[in-house]
Amino acid sequence: MQQLDLSAYTCPLPLIKIKLWLKQAELGTEIIVLLTDSGSRQDIPKFLTSLGQTVVELDNSPLMLRIKVTKLTPHLSLTQLST
Repeated sequence: MQQLDLSAYTCPLPLIKIKLWLKQAELGTEIIVLLTDSGSRQDIPKFLTSLGQTVVELDNSPLMLRIKVTKLTPHLSLTQLST
């Protein structure tokens, strides 16, 4: 399983990198995501869940959040939504 280590980044870069992953990943793809930024730790799981992706918390220590994400739905860009 692939791992996306976003622990060196602060918001908004982890969210941007997650969006890029969603655009290129095929349905059913699983990835482990590592987050340390407090805002990203709260926002990214909520964002992914709101899009219909599966998020499973694997580890939530004071220093790092480790989640498993499964892409279950297509990710629509803003241009796709407006057409």
